[in-house]
Amino acid sequence: IGVTYIFAGGKVMLGKIMDYYVIDWLPIYNFIVGIISVFFAIIIWKGSNIVLPVAIAILASHSTVMLVLLTAYRDVVAPDSIKAMTVRIVAWIIIIVLMIIQTRRDISITT
Repeated sequence: IGVTYIFAGGKVMLGKIMDYYVIDWLPIYNFIVGIISVFFAIIIWKGSNIVLPVAIAILASHSTVMLVLLTAYRDVVAPDSIKAMTVRIVAWIIIIVLMIIQTRRDISITT
């Protein structure tokens, strides 16, 4: 998921002209969160204890940006941006639910 954020934000930051209005800070946000998400995948792979809090922080970040887009930028935001943010929010909800299920399963196995 993170790699797609990097490409989405990176292309625009490198000067690709889009067919729609691009909110100045959104490609930068996409790029930065993409990098964080890639590091997050490494953290999951290594089984770190901070995995769930980081996932929740990323979901909160996406949710906050979505609220800003739907309120302050509702007249200018590209439909593709809303679709992409919706996919990201749903994906992170699924990731968090799976992590909680795994954590509960691990707890029940050890007890």
